[in-house]
Amino acid sequence: MTEINNTIEKSPVKLTREDFVSDQMVKWCPGCGDHAILASVSKVFPEIGYKKENFVFVSGIGCSSRFPYYVNTYGFHSIHGRATPIASGVKIANPKLSVWIVTGDGDSMAIGGNHFIHIIRRNIDVNILLLNNRIYGLTKGQYSPTSPLGSITKTSPYGTIEHPFNPGELVLGAQGTFYARALDVNPKLMTEIMFEAARHDGTSVVEVLQNCVIFNDGAYDDITDKSVRDDRTIVLRAGEKMIFGINRDKGLHLKGTSLEVVTIGQDGITEDDLLVHDPYQADPGIHLMLAKMSGPDFPVALGVIRSAKCYPTYDDLMEEQIAEISAKSKIRCMDDLLMSGDTWTV
Repeated sequence: MTEINNTIEKSPVKLTREDFVSDQMVKWCPGCGDHAILASVSKVFPEIGYKKENFVFVSGIGCSSRFPYYVNTYGFHSIHGRATPIASGVKIANPKLSVWIVTGDGDSMAIGGNHFIHIIRRNIDVNILLLNNRIYGLTKGQYSPTSPLGSITKTSPYGTIEHPFNPGELVLGAQGTFYARALDVNPKLMTEIMFEAARHDGTSVVEVLQNCVIFNDGAYDDITDKSVRDDRTIVLRAGEKMIFGINRDKGLHLKGTSLEVVTIGQDGITEDDLLVHDPYQADPGIHLMLAKMSGPDFPVALGVIRSAKCYPTYDDLMEEQIAEISAKSKIRCMDDLLMSGDTWTV
């Protein structure tokens, strides 16, 4: 893995997975995808290499929001939909912290939707793990903003008639600089993505397609089943051709202004005709098309889809502004402040 390069203080000793394992009993349901996500976090944090006390986890409400109890770091279990503003305050108050937000599809995009889009727009240097199981799990099975059209749930017994959010489309629409997608059943890729999220200077959003075994079991069987997953997903890596398929004979090609799936060796198509993934380009056009792909016509894109350095982070600009104003200010202490402006002698 490429070295993390930023100003957060590194650990003087080599940390291990055990350093981040909490002594709290993990109370997620057996088989819940959250277990794999927790394992990936415990694995990647030692690789990131920061001092243990420089990690902070902030959560809202939902099954995912128990995360701060299960990671041996500083943490804050906040209220429904409000993890992002609280995490913003943590990062702005102490820019030397590595701040991680864990949230669900309901927590982040329903009651917390306004906060979600604005933390992305501001580009505050935090990392968001969005655990998307397409259902409200903690409150027992109501449909969420990402539940597919027609989903039968506790609150849509005849099928939901709401058009769902695509989290990647929402992130890029909010001027997001980093968006990645992972599967809970692929912890290796999940760990790689989390490391890249930590490297990114700005708001990173990692959507994890996660299974809820109780209220929405099999939500992603159409792309995770071993018999079909290679043909229905594509793992994107920077600098590599966009190739997928069980026989590695399919790829993505740009036809005009649209993506199309082609077969290598048919109609004169060669690997040279396929797109090369560039997550670092500033223009989000291709990234948006990749984030929106879905079956049956297209594979679901996994990996780091966008990691662009488009504009400075909110926290960096705030630090620069404070330094600039402080250098010009005549107010150096509380007495200066009290005696500034209009004063009267009584």
